[in-house]
Amino acid sequence: MWRVTVITFTLIWAPSLQQFPRPCATRQALLTKECCPLWEGDGSACGASSGRGFCQDVEVSDAPDGPQYPFSGVDDREKWPLVFFNRTCQCTGNFMGFNCGDCKFGYVGVNCNERRQTLRRNIFHLSRGERIRLVSYLNLAKQTVSKDYVVLTGTYQEMDNGSNPMFANVSVYDIFVWMHYYVSHDALLGGPGNVWTDVDFAHWAPAFLPWHRVYLLHWEHEIRKLVGDGSFSIPYWDWRDAQGCDVCTDELMGGRSTQDSSLLSPGSIFSSWRVLCSQAQDYNNQGVLCDARAEGLLRRNPGNHNRNVVERLPTSADVAFTLSLANYDTGPLDRTANMSFRNTMEGFGDPQTGLGNSTRMGMHAALHVFMNGSMSSVQGSANDPIFLLHHAFVDSLYEEWLRRHRPDPSQYPSSNAPIGHNSGYYMVPFLPLHRNIEYFTSSKDLGYEYSRLLDATQRLSEAMRPYLEELQDVWPWLLLAGLCGGFVSVSVAAAARRVKRPILGWRQLSEWRWKRLFAFPESQPLIRQNGLEVSQVHNYQTASM
Repeated sequence: MWRVTVITFTLIWAPSLQQFPRPCATRQALLTKECCPLWEGDGSACGASSGRGFCQDVEVSDAPDGPQYPFSGVDDREKWPLVFFNRTCQCTGNFMGFNCGDCKFGYVGVNCNERRQTLRRNIFHLSRGERIRLVSYLNLAKQTVSKDYVVLTGTYQEMDNGSNPMFANVSVYDIFVWMHYYVSHDALLGGPGNVWTDVDFAHWAPAFLPWHRVYLLHWEHEIRKLVGDGSFSIPYWDWRDAQGCDVCTDELMGGRSTQDSSLLSPGSIFSSWRVLCSQAQDYNNQGVLCDARAEGLLRRNPGNHNRNVVERLPTSADVAFTLSLANYDTGPLDRTANMSFRNTMEGFGDPQTGLGNSTRMGMHAALHVFMNGSMSSVQGSANDPIFLLHHAFVDSLYEEWLRRHRPDPSQYPSSNAPIGHNSGYYMVPFLPLHRNIEYFTSSKDLGYEYSRLLDATQRLSEAMRPYLEELQDVWPWLLLAGLCGGFVSVSVAAAARRVKRPILGWRQLSEWRWKRLFAFPESQPLIRQNGLEVSQVHNYQTASM
């Protein structure tokens, strides 16, 4: 069983970036419709005394939406965030945050004037230590109650127009689970079962890629803040041509349980995770929002899905075709769009023909269906940590398309997109406010890069990096072992020489004694003297008998 290393973290509680900020989840804030918290740095609202930002009226776009959602004034997410707040902090320069106490993406420092670029790596190119840290960070986020945020559990009407706030505490990780649920839940029209299903403020339309880009950036920021590791970045899983769930191991995102194929192996820390906001049909039947209560264990059963919906995981050819589509979005700007990069990338356009409303799901959607568990529900999919690795890769493909086609901002529709998706629409449910068009731009502008988009030499270096780092960790021991081995060899050789000398002397003495014992006189005299045979004077012998 693979065990997660216990790491001691320094918690850094600083103002952050999603809703609902605790200072704004009060009766007074809801009744005044003002979310302009104090910045601790100078004690003024939005850091106004330091010129970081100001409390101002929110101006929303009045561009017409598409026909997919035929209502007005029914859903709290319409014209975000006006139902809840019509005054928020508007930050200046590179400052950001619900109280302007933070920096824009890609900037750091006390005055937010230092550029920073981080690298999102292939998860299989992480060193063993980096993999351990990733799993540990995720688990810490899951187990740590958010100090800065709460989640909404009732509609504005159910809260008596703000008089009776309905919020719940959840963990840092589950803030993001709730956000993904909230942005995608069906519209509640009043009463049990009375919902409108053809609505989603982050999917099925142009904002799909920009929204998830902001989502990952905020998620990354929260982890850095929680663990005090400014270098942390979300890795990606390159699932092209995969035959199964390569990341489903106990060392990474959790293997399969041998007792129940839909649960995770007890050898994984994620096997104990409990999900929330995953029972969409139950909420619809009751006509209510998710109440953020735990709903059971995380589930996953990769590969045992409906093959009529998803035949296989996306191939390199599918990705290549999708990236070749020159138009960001087309036609009605929804799931029926033809030859649309966004729609094909999202999975509703055929990755071989580009035709929309495909009978089979591909690309992004194929992964969700393939996982066949918590990931297969749009509203509850973020419960599975694979969600992050998957969407980081989707974002890298979005980035690759942006660099290849260099689209003019006008390619992003300014009107007639499904509600929530026009270029000027503020993203639900983020505070501070982000417009969709602001993230129709390169990741380099936002302070991060992908290792797969580096040049060939840099990619090779990145692929070798974890092996070199692990070698660097062990080389002192290898050197010490080499030195010890050399010392032992020299010592043995010296001892052998000392022992060899007396042995050789003994052998020579023994040989001499042996030959003396069995020596015979020569058969012929060596010298004749005066015609007589004379024996050798010194008993000269031949070398052999």
